[in-house]
Amino acid sequence: MSLPKIAVTTGDPAGIGPEVCLHLLQNEGIAAQCVPIIFGDKVVLEQAADQCGLPKPQKYIAGLSEADGPCVLDMSAIGLDEFETGTVNAATGRAGFVYVENAIDAALGGQVAGVTTGPLNKEALRAAGISFPGHTEIFAEKTHTQNFCMMQYSAEVRCVFATTHVPYSEVPALLTKERILDVLELGAQAMRRIGCISGHEPKIGVLGLNPHAGEHGLFGEEEEQVIIPAIEAARAKGFEVEGPIPPDTAFIPAKRRATDFFVCMYHDQGHIPLKALAFDNAVNTTLGLPIIRTSVDHGTALDIAGQGKAKPNSLFEAVKLALKFV
Repeated sequence: MSLPKIAVTTGDPAGIGPEVCLHLLQNEGIAAQCVPIIFGDKVVLEQAADQCGLPKPQKYIAGLSEADGPCVLDMSAIGLDEFETGTVNAATGRAGFVYVENAIDAALGGQVAGVTTGPLNKEALRAAGISFPGHTEIFAEKTHTQNFCMMQYSAEVRCVFATTHVPYSEVPALLTKERILDVLELGAQAMRRIGCISGHEPKIGVLGLNPHAGEHGLFGEEEEQVIIPAIEAARAKGFEVEGPIPPDTAFIPAKRRATDFFVCMYHDQGHIPLKALAFDNAVNTTLGLPIIRTSVDHGTALDIAGQGKAKPNSLFEAVKLALKFV
């Protein structure tokens, strides 16, 4: 039986994505489970290898049918004279977007079993005239997906998000009973697929938005008006749900051990505890898509790019999570 092919985008060429992809190409454990195909640029990867003292890729391919082991699909999206490692640049924003578009097309066409993405730089994307705030929105747009959400995954804690890349001032208006219920159901479907820590059915924690989860309306109305009705609707559907949980006590060790995933109301509510607990091993995945998409849970780290300091653990874990979904 042939191994599944996983498209791995290098992310922004000026960041640490090329470096961690070079580590991935050397990982024998990953190669025993799948065929990782780096969607990137030969010149970028070879420059990163020279900068970081890492082996250069051994195999380049012109088409995905040639992939029979770890390799690089050369996109020829950028030249070395167009950017400087560690610097925000419109050219690297465009190149990173090209890698992602091609990987999505390959997944939609059935040429790869899933996509794992390296980090993009939002400032570089904007400089290139690309208005998407991040990967999640790119994948949703390109796959014509309406109902989707972000999940942050690690062995220590797992979170799904009712809102993500929006200003905090806009969060209350975006929270609806329907949105919270949709996100909860997407998280439950994902955990059933990749394995619950607590058995066949997931145990779910739903966070409040306000301090003390609103304290019955003393510190805000969102819990009473939106979050509690969503929890009641989920219970009526048979889900095992606790909440609304005060955000400051949601992630204590005992709760984490007893909870398959938490439904968070906004970006940092879940990202802060997850990155504090599992920064090097956490993985981001987009739920609700018609294709599999996982990602590293770190940024481009321009301050250490090209220095041989980047840790590849998150990329390794992202590929492994993609394989769980496969």
